[in-house]
Amino acid sequence: MEEKFYCERCGNTDLKFVGYRNGAPYCRKCITFNGEKVSYIPRKKGKVKWKLDFELSAKQQQISRFLKFNFLKGRNSLVHAVCGAGKTEIVYEVISDCLSKGGRVGFAIPRKDVVIELEPRLKKAFPDLKIISVYGQHHDELIGDIILLTTHQLYRYENFFDLLIMDEIDAFPYQGNETLENFMKKSIRGNYIMMSATLSNKVLESFDSSDLQTLFRRFHNYDLPEPKLFIKPQILQIVFIIKTLKNYQREEKQAFIFVPTVSICENLYKFLKFFISSLDYVHSMRDKREEIIDKFKKKKIMILITTSILERGVTVKNLQVIVYRSDHTVFSRQTLTQIAGRVGRKKEFPEGGCLLFG
Repeated sequence: MEEKFYCERCGNTDLKFVGYRNGAPYCRKCITFNGEKVSYIPRKKGKVKWKLDFELSAKQQQISRFLKFNFLKGRNSLVHAVCGAGKTEIVYEVISDCLSKGGRVGFAIPRKDVVIELEPRLKKAFPDLKIISVYGQHHDELIGDIILLTTHQLYRYENFFDLLIMDEIDAFPYQGNETLENFMKKSIRGNYIMMSATLSNKVLESFDSSDLQTLFRRFHNYDLPEPKLFIKPQILQIVFIIKTLKNYQREEKQAFIFVPTVSICENLYKFLKFFISSLDYVHSMRDKREEIIDKFKKKKIMILITTSILERGVTVKNLQVIVYRSDHTVFSRQTLTQIAGRVGRKKEFPEGGCLLFG
């Protein structure tokens, strides 16, 4: 008789991820997710207000209202919006409606850096609410009016969220991760809204067309910057990058240099620091990277070398972007689209440079 296994926690049925303890089977796929969990308690009902420093465009208002009414009908929604279109702001109305009725709201994103970036924006939009962030090494507090969290932390919230916003659903490590996808499904008590600029065909096909909303124009009505590609030997790529960075510094422009791997990130920094001032680097294993990113935002650092950890969610005024070794397999079409989306996100500086070297 063929052996069968089903993990009630993460949905795993693959026997190669099954271990045995005292003769009893257990799932090795989700065994590391063993922290504190929370039980559902409804919020107190009452009008929840939100505010913005600007007025939503007609198209943004239309989508905002759609998301609210689709949620009231008990339906899930999908938002396909170009980078910098203001998709975060268009969910404020439905968040407010859910909270006003006593519901629980979560805002899940695959990457910790984007969670950290988004927290002050939500606190500014909902100044009267308790906004908390939950991610690795930052989970002492688990209950708030709006819970911002990485997708890894969804296992703590089984059957909890009346409304879950799932942003950047095509990003690593969520995309294609069955364990995280099952945690997401199990966390839903009501309905969810999924959003991204670079949706896969699989996700698009999983939604009814009547539940899909598209926003392919940035809020300031400028197009996404068109990347320029330079095909050169590696040594000439670096020479051209140095020349470009010196021009940026004369013009007091900040720049991200995206690289494919941690080792390339560190090696490029060691070389460029002899030619470029006000330079630093970050990657997933760099200590105090939040502090470095904060210094960059405050213009204490002008040039930042980074892996793809900063390809999403980060907004810096008048930013320029360079991609070194853009022909590397790490840089998919979706990744390069997101990287280009870092440029021109502010109304005062709606344009900028995105240079690909390969």
